[in-house]
Amino acid sequence: MSIHWTIFASELAKELAGEGGHRGFGLNPNILETNLINIVIILGVLIYAGRGLVGNILQQRRQTIETAIVDAESRQQGALAALAEQQQKLAQTQVECERLLAQATEDAKRAREEILAEVDRDIARLREAAEREIASEQRRVGEQLRRQAVEQALAKVAAHLERGVGADAQYQLLDRSIAALEKGASS
Repeated sequence: MSIHWTIFASELAKELAGEGGHRGFGLNPNILETNLINIVIILGVLIYAGRGLVGNILQQRRQTIETAIVDAESRQQGALAALAEQQQKLAQTQVECERLLAQATEDAKRAREEILAEVDRDIARLREAAEREIASEQRRVGEQLRRQAVEQALAKVAAHLERGVGADAQYQLLDRSIAALEKGASS
């Protein structure tokens, strides 16, 4: 931008000096050879003409910076809101995880108790079945022993009868055997 003003000042000096090269009032384009008055005049023109342009540039820059600040604050507020929302979701998720863990622990305890109760019921059923089987086997053995006893008694009676037992003794023996059988059947 200062190059444009320098060129402008140079052209203005040539115009004032004229094309003929005669000496008069004019601006010397060589800044190092000029005097203080020419420098002040050039600076005054630059300040006067450039004030509006520089002011506009500064105003635009200020608006750009303000817009950037407002955008940054807006994004910051959005980020803070999103952070708060995510923190709330995290807290809810942690609460839900704790609830699910407690529920899973409770379900595991309940399942364990149910399994133990089922095992206890199975053991009781097996014991009852074993006791019934033992009782049935005891009855069967008892009946078999009674049959063997009756068969042995009948065999003794038959052997005794063959040796010649009298009729009265036979009746008496039969009565005792029948009584023994009735007594064995009732117990």
